[in-house]
Amino acid sequence: MTQRSSLCLLGVHLPVSTLAIGELIGIAGGLALWWTNEVNMSVINFGKNFIDTKVSFNEEEEWFLMFIYGPPYADEKREFWESLSSLRGNRSEKWCLIGDSNIVAKPEEKLGGLPFDSSQAKWYYDFIDYSCLIELPIKGGIFTWSNQRSE
Repeated sequence: MTQRSSLCLLGVHLPVSTLAIGELIGIAGGLALWWTNEVNMSVINFGKNFIDTKVSFNEEEEWFLMFIYGPPYADEKREFWESLSSLRGNRSEKWCLIGDSNIVAKPEEKLGGLPFDSSQAKWYYDFIDYSCLIELPIKGGIFTWSNQRSE
């Protein structure tokens, strides 16, 4: 069974009606997005690390919603942020980005491992500034893998 058919089969067991699959990356996975018919959403573009959609609630209110999963490899991160900037382009509609950027933006967001890489943080913040986005603060545990355990 292929990854694509596995994702389609999974969708059969969920209360969803539409499936979008980004570029699949061998056995490492990729992005998949399901939604119901109650949401008027169409896929505009997709790639290895993003699915770009347009959402409309009525004929007067449309906005863009992009789902991302940033590359885990340092040598791919700059190109990722630059490609998102070009996708943003000259859109004047509202735009929301949801997902895991796979970036450590501040030293206090890091615990162990390799040292903090300020160049990766700069690419991220340059993208935020260029795109006129607002980073929402984290609510709850700082580390997603902490499982809400106290240290």
